[in-house]
Amino acid sequence: QVQLVESGVDSVQAGGSLRLSCAASTAAYSSYSLAWFLLQPGKEREGVAAISPRSSTYYVDSVKDRFTISRDNAENTLFLQMNSLKPEDTGMYYCAAVRRLVGSFEWRRETYYTSWGRGTQVTVSS
Repeated sequence: QVQLVESGVDSVQAGGSLRLSCAASTAAYSSYSLAWFLLQPGKEREGVAAISPRSSTYYVDSVKDRFTISRDNAENTLFLQMNSLKPEDTGMYYCAAVRRLVGSFEWRRETYYTSWGRGTQVTVSS
C-alpha cells in the first residue's frame, strides 16, 4: 500500500487551466503505474488518465489534447495538467497507484489499483 495525497487549485473558470499533484510515500515509486480518476454525482468513478512505470500514457477520449499526465520519479509526484477546462470536468479527482504495469485495456479499471488518495474537488464554472 502506498499513501497518496492529492493537491491543487480547486476552482477555475471554463477555458482556464490548473494542475493537480499527487504525492506518494514509497521508495519504489518508479515501479508503480499511476492514474487519475474522476467521480461525479450520479456516476461511477471513471478513469481519466494513467501513466506506466515506463511513462506510457493513456487518456479517456473526452480529455485527449486537453489534459496531460506526467510523473516525477525523483520527487515521487504525479501530475495532471488540465487545460481548456469545461464545466463537465467538475468533480472529485482521485489519484491511484498499483505496483504493476498498466496497459491500454486495464488502466481504466478501478479494481486494478491497490492504493487511492482521498481525492481533491475540482469545480469549473461557466
